[in-house]
Amino acid sequence: MYRVFRLRAVRWQLFLVLVDVALLVASIHIALWLRFWGDPASRAVSGDGLLWRACLAACIMSLGMAALGLYQMHLRASWLGQFSRLIVGFMLGSAALAVLYYAIPAAYIGRGILGISLLLGAFLIALWRIIFLGFLDTDALKRRVIIFGAGERAAQIARKMRRKTDQRGFKVLGYVPVGQDPVNVPESLLIHPDQPICDWIAELDVDEIVVGPDERRDTLPVDALMQCKVRGVEVTEISEFFEREAGSIKLELNNLSWLVFSGGFNISPLRNVIKRAFDIVVASLVLLVAWPFMLVTALAIRLESGRGAPILYRQERVGANGKPFMLIKFRSMRTDAEINGVAQWATTNDSRVTRTGQLIRKTRLDELPQLWNVLRGNMSIIGPRPERPQFVKDFNISIPYYPLRHSVKPGLTGWAQLRYPYGASMEDAQEKLKFDLFYVKNHSLIFDIAILIQTVEVVLFGRGAR
Repeated sequence: MYRVFRLRAVRWQLFLVLVDVALLVASIHIALWLRFWGDPASRAVSGDGLLWRACLAACIMSLGMAALGLYQMHLRASWLGQFSRLIVGFMLGSAALAVLYYAIPAAYIGRGILGISLLLGAFLIALWRIIFLGFLDTDALKRRVIIFGAGERAAQIARKMRRKTDQRGFKVLGYVPVGQDPVNVPESLLIHPDQPICDWIAELDVDEIVVGPDERRDTLPVDALMQCKVRGVEVTEISEFFEREAGSIKLELNNLSWLVFSGGFNISPLRNVIKRAFDIVVASLVLLVAWPFMLVTALAIRLESGRGAPILYRQERVGANGKPFMLIKFRSMRTDAEINGVAQWATTNDSRVTRTGQLIRKTRLDELPQLWNVLRGNMSIIGPRPERPQFVKDFNISIPYYPLRHSVKPGLTGWAQLRYPYGASMEDAQEKLKFDLFYVKNHSLIFDIAILIQTVEVVLFGRGAR
């Protein structure tokens, strides 16, 4: 059974979602009995068609939890932090249910039943997560991995993925030195097999072999690896392993020619049509909800800066295929922020930011006018953040593969914004590029929806703003 759960196809996130939904549906049915205890007639009336209404409510609440990052594999938060996210997720889901019940009255399950079910559901899910996540961190449910190679490339797994949350899906059993590569991993992690490869792979119950020597030519036991592969052991190149487990493209692995032959980079006409439709629908819905906040923001900027000072700020940015466009934001800095015309990075506690600007940058309200850029087609809802031409010119020269991020339209939010804090240097740009390339390679409608939901967490907790 453990080997089945270690398979990559059986994702623990999906299992977690399904159990959460089941617990919420059960909570609603239990709440019905508690609400109408001793009143079978009222219970029968309220319980008519309750299953589909309960499933709908449970799915909405799960989306609220997803928006707070509670289904992220690499979530780094204490139990108190996770419980806080759970409560905020329930509040978010409750607000969404209120809107849903106003639009679809037939879905309403009753105020008393809903209130009891939310309290019961929060308790059951918190208890379930304590049990499940504790069990998840045990080695039983992790894929058992052997690394072929002990040089610089292989050592990056030990250095870059050392946290427990980084290794939530796998356990490295050891590193096997290959050829004449220098050994760059601790001696305690090395394995020197003294029997045929497939035999000791079977003996260790290995699920996956990650191939990552510094020099592959005439050093790999290709025939033995192929025998392992046909026996059901997955054989993965280290670049693909990093991409899958870290959600980024590792630029430090020297030879990136594998990108040319790898899957992904789906920029077909159909994908473009779907992405454009997604952008228009989401931008229109956000504008419908956000226009009062935009009006208040404009008024606050006018009151602080006085008549004659601009409310909006236009700045040239680099878009898809390297074409420039004018990005629109609410002005959050003084009008003389770049009086000399030289582009500058924003810094922590930047003195150029106004008092109103500090608030709207923290809450991302300053970016709402970019919805107009989305509707015009300059930007997408999801994509790499657009950079200024002065910075892009330097990045194109200094950072390999940087122009690839311009293969898609820049976005209002994106994968790099979720996984990496605000970038304000060449080094930050290189780190963010790893996540931007991962998005460019793997973008899809489902991925866009997942990023959009998780962006709510970024806005609510103000992560990455300056």
